[in-house]
Amino acid sequence: MKVLVLAAGRSNRMKPLSDKVFLSFCGKPLLQWQLEGLQNSGFQEFVIVGNRENIDKIQELKNTLKINATIVEQKDLDSGMCGAILAAKPHLSGDTLIFNSNDIVDQSAFSKIHDSYKSSDHDSYILGKKVDSYFPGGYLKTDGDLITGIVEKPGEGNEPSSLVNLVVHLHRNIEQFIEHLEKAKSDSDDLYEVAMDNMIKDGKKFQAVEYHDFWQPIKYPWHIHSVFEYLIAQSTPAIALSAQISPRASINGHVIIEENVKVMDGAVIQGPAYIGKNSIIANNTLVRQSHIGDDSVIGFGSEVARSYLSAEVWTHSNYIGDSIIGNNVSFGAGTVTGNLRLDDQEITVNISENKVSTGKKKLGIICGDNVRFGINTGIMPGVKIGSNSYIGAGITIAQDIPDNSFARGSWELKISENTKEIGRRQL
Repeated sequence: MKVLVLAAGRSNRMKPLSDKVFLSFCGKPLLQWQLEGLQNSGFQEFVIVGNRENIDKIQELKNTLKINATIVEQKDLDSGMCGAILAAKPHLSGDTLIFNSNDIVDQSAFSKIHDSYKSSDHDSYILGKKVDSYFPGGYLKTDGDLITGIVEKPGEGNEPSSLVNLVVHLHRNIEQFIEHLEKAKSDSDDLYEVAMDNMIKDGKKFQAVEYHDFWQPIKYPWHIHSVFEYLIAQSTPAIALSAQISPRASINGHVIIEENVKVMDGAVIQGPAYIGKNSIIANNTLVRQSHIGDDSVIGFGSEVARSYLSAEVWTHSNYIGDSIIGNNVSFGAGTVTGNLRLDDQEITVNISENKVSTGKKKLGIICGDNVRFGINTGIMPGVKIGSNSYIGAGITIAQDIPDNSFARGSWELKISENTKEIGRRQL
């Protein structure tokens, strides 16, 4: 059986962060975590659909993992999942599992749907995540374990069941599904769902496979935090033999420290935490519940709390709280991220010119790649800093900064004559 992995999404809502399927967690890109989960569930043959921007990285990952995979480029990204499947059509036949890499699920999701497939003879199988509160997605309408329809975003209180449609779908006859996909008509981007609805109306049997374990769609940047918490919990705590740990450092809880890391006097690492290869955790620093990527320096007197830092991030006497930081970012001494509103209300983030509530009362900044911050600058909660940007010294950033910007403040230094004697302080 082949697995069709959909990895061509633009990640527009994640900006200024780069392609989400290649965000690194605990030393591995997200797509690798997903492929390994599928392999561990018995799936060994893949068709992976990427886009122009990530197709070379997918090919490189295929070579690294030495997996049996065909790589396909989806050229028309506006056509969504429908376009991805049609792009892969020449490489698909028979029993096929379709998985959308936007959804982070436990390995048990793949095993569960595979077991249902082996124990019954239905035409298709859809993983349904059982939810306790409303989620703005597609819901499965069921009669027993059979699906009678899919209702998109029904609104709170109108859900036909408590099962949300996750794109972990197994079709016994993928050619039949593609035929319905090619015939489907809709004014919106839900051709995939329309095709399945049409198959159900034509008498094909779709089984709902109820799922209770971890699920996190990576739709917005702040979802990265819960994905990190989940993935590090799947990893074994370890300190590499080549790591240099001061006897005067403190390491507590679930912590992974990679090769050639240096942890200096007075440093405190409180798990869950990941410290990437070649990184330095300097004197009198505190890293707690955070991901530190490769080749990073958490410099003297810095605190990194509940944050995700990619590779090559440098700090010196900074506070970085509840933030998501891209690659090759440097913070000047004294620069801090705000992570809590004065009124204790939920923090909103601008996404495609709309304010989106994060559901969080604590959220720092979202910073792209290749950014330099000057000294003594403050960045307000929920602010996005675009890639390839300079942020000047001694200013407060309370609005989003676009990619390729040089942001600095305008202030005036006033000097006048001092007419008062300066006294001495007594010990």
